[in-house]
Order: sequence, then structure tokens, then C-alpha cells
Amino acid sequence: MTLVASSADAQLFLHILGAITLFGAVSAVAVLALFGRNREEQLPLARASLWISLALAIPGWVLMLGFGYWTKSKMSWPNGVGWIDLGAGVANLGLLALLASAGLSYVWTRRPAPGWPVTALGIVTSVYVVALAVAWWAMSAKVPN
Repeated sequence: MTLVASSADAQLFLHILGAITLFGAVSAVAVLALFGRNREEQLPLARASLWISLALAIPGWVLMLGFGYWTKSKMSWPNGVGWIDLGAGVANLGLLALLASAGLSYVWTRRPAPGWPVTALGIVTSVYVVALAVAWWAMSAKVPN
């Protein structure tokens, strides 16, 4: 008995790995921002949010998007499939959210005090986590067709 995975299976695995990494990283940044708003010692939280954004969230997004499009072309899925379009839309708009969160995290490291950067970071990442959760559900349930 041999267990051999096809290249499409490996591509789908890497797409899902990137999506899970992205979801976890953005969730962690949201928690750090929301938790850090009322703390006196904010610099470690700000640095952690910046490094999570740069080292996990953005590479996870690249992995998810790249292997998602590659899997779509390999499986010959047609254009206009609702669950694929929803996931691709959230991924594409997510780049703006990731760049905004990295920028806001950087501003927070420069001025580690309660204020608009940490509040905006919490809002942007929380909204993106919800969007990722909706896309995750739609893609795993293949809704809408």
C-alpha cells in the first residue's frame, strides 16, 4: 500500500496552511491590540504585533493566495464560482488590511501609548478576522455555488 499525494493535494494543503497561519496571526494581532489599549507597558505588545504581522501574517497571506490560485487553475475550476470569488475577494482586499495593520503596528512601536493607532489596529484586525472567518466557512462549505 502506497500513500502518494498528488501535486493538487499538496497545493491545497499549502493553501490551507497559509490560510490557517494568516487567520492565527491576524487574530493574535487583534488580541494584542485590544488587550494593549489599557496597559501601561505597551512597547512589548506593540513589538510583538509588528513582528507577527511581518513574520507570520504577510507570508501566510502570500502562501494562501499563491497556492489558492495555483490550485484553482490546476483543478480547472471555472470563473464565477461564488465560494471561490468570495475567498479571492477577501484575500485580495486583505492585503490592504495587512499593510494597514503592519503600518499601525509600526506607529504603535514608535509611540507606545494609548491612542488612535492601537485602537485602529484593533478595529482593522478584528474586521479582517471576521472576513477571514466568513471566507473560511464559505470555502469549506462551498457556499454559495
